[in-house]
Amino acid sequence: MSVGILGTKLGMTQVFDEAGKAIPVTVVQAGPCTVTQVKTAELDGYSAVQVGFGEVTEKALSKPELGHLKKSEASPLRHLKEYRLDSSGDYQLGQQIKADMFTPGQEVDVIGTSIGRGFAGYQKRHNFKRGPMAHGSKNHRLPGSTGAGTTPGRVYPGKRMAGRLGGKRITVKKLTIVRVDGDRNLLLIKGAIPGKPGALVNIVPAKQVGNAN
Repeated sequence: MSVGILGTKLGMTQVFDEAGKAIPVTVVQAGPCTVTQVKTAELDGYSAVQVGFGEVTEKALSKPELGHLKKSEASPLRHLKEYRLDSSGDYQLGQQIKADMFTPGQEVDVIGTSIGRGFAGYQKRHNFKRGPMAHGSKNHRLPGSTGAGTTPGRVYPGKRMAGRLGGKRITVKKLTIVRVDGDRNLLLIKGAIPGKPGALVNIVPAKQVGNAN
């Protein structure tokens, strides 16, 4: 696994390539992130790098959290994320990780939390077909059968039914970075990514075939 970067989704827009073709992109405020901990196989049993993102006031964190961040002389940070590596020797406490670690054309995986849409019915949540809409029908948006009766006499776990929609961890793989603004730490990623504007996202280099990282 490679070190990634934490960021905030700002919203969507479009840019144009050299041929004048419109490309839908999501704008992400990526970093800067601070290396808050470096783990080694000798001391911790495995190699990893922990980064922090999102400055907050000291009142927003507990004393143990502040004490942990003090070791790297980092300002109070809301979010911490650990990335496992084959070797962490190239990283140091307090090091800054910025958007310019990525390059245009590079493929990345984006991990975030999908937009929560509350309680949803069968058609919206699972794309069920609706029932007849003619007069006399009483099965417009109902689920239909939920299983056999006497045997097993219950509804099997995992049965697709109405319930809470969204609000889950989602990974969108192999999205292309269209542009990188190193001065403002902005990434323009082709397509849509999980979450609403302001949501936290985790961006990591996409795994390549035959690449152990």
